[in-house]
This record gives sequence, C-alpha cells and structure tokens, in this order.
Amino acid sequence: MKYAMLICGDEERLAQAGTEEDMAQVYAWFERWGREGRIADGGAELDSVRTARTVRGGPDGAPVVMDGPYLELKEVVGGVVFLEAEDMDGAMAVAGTWPGLPYGAAVEVRPVIPH
Repeated sequence: MKYAMLICGDEERLAQAGTEEDMAQVYAWFERWGREGRIADGGAELDSVRTARTVRGGPDGAPVVMDGPYLELKEVVGGVVFLEAEDMDGAMAVAGTWPGLPYGAAVEVRPVIPH
C-alpha cells in the first residue's frame, strides 16, 4: 500500500538545517529505504510558503487567486515522499527515522487512496 509522508516544520528553523552534513543524512535515508523498496516515489521538496498561491471559490463561485498560503501557520509542509509499506505501522517505522526530526520537523503519514 502507498502512503504519503508529509514533512512539516517551522520553515525558518528547517532552513538552518541545510548543511552538507544534514543533506548527507537525508540522502543516506533515501538510499537506505530505497534499497529496501520502501520509497514508492522519490518525493519532492517544496519551495517556501512565500512563493505559494491559493485558489478558492469566490462569492459568485468563480475562482479567486490569493498570494501566499491561506492560513498563517508556523509549521508548513516542506516536502512529500511516497512510501510503500504493508500497513500503517510499517510506514510509521520508516517515517520515524526521518533525519529532520532532531531539527524540529514533524512527519505526518497518510494512506494514499488509489484511483
């Protein structure tokens, strides 16, 4: 089964954890779980929330585009990785090893609904 691992945290704090040593830990994490067949898709790092735009339905139902995220949040989603696991416990075992956790990141795991 496929799971989405959303990597969340304080954008400013996570930006400070971008040294070569930190990135080496992230690459090693992908290497480890990729070899074990647990990475279903390489995932994606997301740009700053400052570059985001949100589309919502306006009062007349027509789309309205707003700059920035809709909500002011301290923690934001900074990336997503798709995991392959037999069940939620297996996905959580992989997610619990994310190297950003010591830097204040949080990881949310959700089942992906197949269509």
